[in-house]
Amino acid sequence: MMKTLFTADGLVGLIFLFNLGVTIIGGLVACSAERLVRAVVGLVVCFVGVAGTYYFLNSPFIAMMHVLIYIGAVAVAISFAIMLAAPEEKKKRGPSGPLSGPAGLITALLLTSGLVTLAFKTEWTSFKKINDGTVKTIGIQLLTNHSMVFELISIVLLIAILGALVIARGGRGN
Repeated sequence: MMKTLFTADGLVGLIFLFNLGVTIIGGLVACSAERLVRAVVGLVVCFVGVAGTYYFLNSPFIAMMHVLIYIGAVAVAISFAIMLAAPEEKKKRGPSGPLSGPAGLITALLLTSGLVTLAFKTEWTSFKKINDGTVKTIGIQLLTNHSMVFELISIVLLIAILGALVIARGGRGN
């Protein structure tokens, strides 16, 4: 059955593709920017796209937590670390490493084609809704069944803050 653009499914597909494009473009900017500030902006755009995907998957609480934790804390900590660190004196002379240039492009194309082939050959089934998705239910699940994930998120935030403090301790004068 062919879905057209003027149906609800077609518009939902367009919104998902737009969200996917925002995520991919943000990731590409984060990986390929020569200046660190632009890389952080690309990372923030990528995080916004990932949060949009969570919202698209009917998880608004997880989407908001993603925005608060990754954009509100980690990206801001990275931004402060960049602002307080000493400026780079030399520019990069070009890509280096085994997966740079044509080898990296071929590897990325092979991986992408394999994943696309797998996605089209897989029988995708819908899962039934497990719970109502309220904040109360998510809070109970986080603090009982998934407490390890909750603790790991706090450790990631602690490491990000400590890294920013270590970078900022030297200041611009050194």
